[in-house]
Amino acid sequence: MENIEATQKFDLQTQRRVVQRAKDRAKAARWDLDVAIFLFAILIIIVILLFQGIGIEIVAPVAIFGLAMVWLVGWRRGKQMYEHFYNEETSKAKQELGKMVKGPLKQTIEETIEEKVQKALRERWRGDNLEMKESW
Repeated sequence: MENIEATQKFDLQTQRRVVQRAKDRAKAARWDLDVAIFLFAILIIIVILLFQGIGIEIVAPVAIFGLAMVWLVGWRRGKQMYEHFYNEETSKAKQELGKMVKGPLKQTIEETIEEKVQKALRERWRGDNLEMKESW
């Protein structure tokens, strides 16, 4: 019963940790080199349009559209990366949980085997001692 409660608590803590790690990694990956290059391309287009003497009525919508596209691409990429990182962190957490469960179980099995061997040796030793006493 205690083990089940500990596992459920571990699952909730692990789930929170997985979500937070995935969010942090997705936020960091949202703004990569592609988005930065796209942003600089928009800036260059705006500068060229201004130097050509094109009015602010045309340049402003181009700038707003470009910034909206940068935000949209970053948001979309962040969402995709979150899903990817979430799956990755979940599999890591499952592996860690598997190691934690197998570790104590393996130790218990080894201790049980060791105890059985010791018990058999004690019984054998007692049997040999009884035979020796009977022969005296």
